[in-house]
Amino acid sequence: MANITVSLPDETYRRVRIRAAEQNTSVSALVRQLLSELGADETDFERRKRLQDKVLASIQRFSARERVSRDESHDRAIR
Repeated sequence: MANITVSLPDETYRRVRIRAAEQNTSVSALVRQLLSELGADETDFERRKRLQDKVLASIQRFSARERVSRDESHDRAIR
């Protein structure tokens, strides 16, 4: 397990100590919980990759042969 050092303003540290005491835990345990939750969250890249995989899995069938020709795609009625 890695150790880190964090510097906080005295007033912030005092408030965190009070919050930890109210929860019957330590400041270290609160910081550990916060950082664990932050590290467990899905990153933007992971979210986008999951959504991409979902979309690709939903495509049942694709064939380039069935596409519309260039001429057909640009065909417009002449008025």
